Amino acid sequence: MDRGKRPVKFFGAKNQKIYMDLKDIIREHALQYLPAKSLLRFRSVCRDWKVQISTPFFAHNQSLSCRSISGMFCQTPGEPPLFFSFDAKSCGVPDPLLRFIPEPVVILSSSNGLLCCQSCSGDGEKAYYICNPITQQWKKLPKPNVNHGSDPAIVLVFEPSLLNFSADYKLICAFPSNDFDDAIEFDVYSSKEGSWKTSGEICFASRTLVPRSGVQMNNIVYWKMKQGGFLVFDLIKDRSQILRGVYSSTGTMGNMNGKLCSAYANGNKITLCLLANVHSNTMQISSHAKLWEPKQNVVLDCGILGRDAIGDRSMATVLACGDVLVVESQNSIYSYNLKTKETILLTKLSTHVERRFVPYVNSIVNI
Repeated sequence: MDRGKRPVKFFGAKNQKIYMDLKDIIREHALQYLPAKSLLRFRSVCRDWKVQISTPFFAHNQSLSCRSISGMFCQTPGEPPLFFSFDAKSCGVPDPLLRFIPEPVVILSSSNGLLCCQSCSGDGEKAYYICNPITQQWKKLPKPNVNHGSDPAIVLVFEPSLLNFSADYKLICAFPSNDFDDAIEFDVYSSKEGSWKTSGEICFASRTLVPRSGVQMNNIVYWKMKQGGFLVFDLIKDRSQILRGVYSSTGTMGNMNGKLCSAYANGNKITLCLLANVHSNTMQISSHAKLWEPKQNVVLDCGILGRDAIGDRSMATVLACGDVLVVESQNSIYSYNLKTKETILLTKLSTHVERRFVPYVNSIVNI
């Protein structure tokens, strides 16, 4: 009856790899977090990496994963733009002058790798362009139905979405109303619709916007006003409001990790204020809700600034984005990293003129 126990046999594929090779892990899970300049260089590592980096799906994932500011464009009126990288080895653009666009342009705004530019030619229409300076793709937008003015307060909004494979973006321009005195209206361009539409919202306020001061986060756009405070426009609710603000002629607005930031310089110190509650203006008088979070003071490295810059009363904060602050003092541009606490001299410029700075994310997103 008992024929004995048969030996137990284990079935399994021989030489089967349980773990992924390191090169496969890097290719599938790490490359998408790198800035564009590094990716373009890494295409020469091997054929698999080149194929991976060249696919539209990878470009989409990289635009989702690589969101840190990697540099900035600086432009003097009447001159082509310059680009300054915060890490020249990993971040950069092949043509900072944007000569791939068919006419000279001035940079108005940026958002997650895309730039909004406007023609600066003396004759003809001041056309808007959307471009990616890495891929050198560009698109000319249709002419707006209303007059935006000679120096439009326009903001580009591009938020990469996991579920949306195409790069959908919007342009929002706040312009003086032609029908009402002391009023501001809003013109919105949607890449989905391919057209401009003037919002029904009108802000009745005797205020003047600071051109190219606009920033956006979470589908809300903020502009600085010359009389103090901020104009706010909510793209989802299609509503606007005026906020009290920390205002300084040596300051700027920015997006600090999803919160509106007001930063202004005083000597070698920078004072930061973060927006805490956008609804505090409408709360009852006895409410203790505060509009701005407590101030944070950042002290720049005096050894990097030099003796003359320390006492420079004209030192101005020109950029505040992510974890980076940028200041201008005596024709020198310095950056400060809030994480590493490091002060770096980015460049020295020849003359003291009005310059405008635009943050940039090194992305390979396709338009």
